[in-house]
Amino acid sequence: MAQLTTFPDGYRALIVGASGGVGRALTQQLAADPRCGSVYAASRSGVAIEGAQSLSLDFSAPQTVEDAVATASHDGPLHLVIVAAGVLVDEAGRGPEKSWRQIDPDYMAEVFKINTIGPALVARHALDAMAKGRKDAPEKAVFAALSARVGSISDNRLGGWHSYRASKAALNQILKTCAIELARKRPHAACIGLHPGTVDTRLSEPFQGNVPDGKLFTPDYSAEQLLAVIDQVQSDQSGCVFDWAGEIIDP
Repeated sequence: MAQLTTFPDGYRALIVGASGGVGRALTQQLAADPRCGSVYAASRSGVAIEGAQSLSLDFSAPQTVEDAVATASHDGPLHLVIVAAGVLVDEAGRGPEKSWRQIDPDYMAEVFKINTIGPALVARHALDAMAKGRKDAPEKAVFAALSARVGSISDNRLGGWHSYRASKAALNQILKTCAIELARKRPHAACIGLHPGTVDTRLSEPFQGNVPDGKLFTPDYSAEQLLAVIDQVQSDQSGCVFDWAGEIIDP
């Protein structure tokens, strides 16, 4: 289990998308960290996770995002916010495009709503609620969102997956832009993207056939790796996207 040592004792965390495989594992590991003062688990279903306080949140209803952040930060500033929500195959069964001929505006809009606009809405409210500390005793704070290696434009060699790739590339740009503003307001904070690898969850299940041996991670392993990256990240790395092993992914 992970233990975050670079955050202040009693740090406060909010996980958005806590009902998913990675989000639930992140929440459970933070709840088990004796240095974590409180962890809030936000999801559309308001899933209950032992050791965490449940919140309901729906990206289709922006007010619920503001309300969830306000509740999580009511008793003190947040030190860690992770947006773990994401979609690859939507509720209508539509999935990644293999050709430009399959581009569907409804599917693309749904993917952008969850993968891009949702994290942006969380950032809109959560970044102002992040810890500052005092001038003589600044506190570490990290805002992170799950991105993907396929969001890298320079690394795109196979094509396809137009909507998903574009949604993650747009997310990376939002994180970079927020990081620039965050540096002026909270110089000891970081805003980053995280690539969890291919994780054995419902999101990746239809696409696991081509995953090399040893590269399909359990949610617990991925969560532990991501929290280790977060624990090591420095404020001068704000705006970067890291993979599960701590390597920076080129834009």
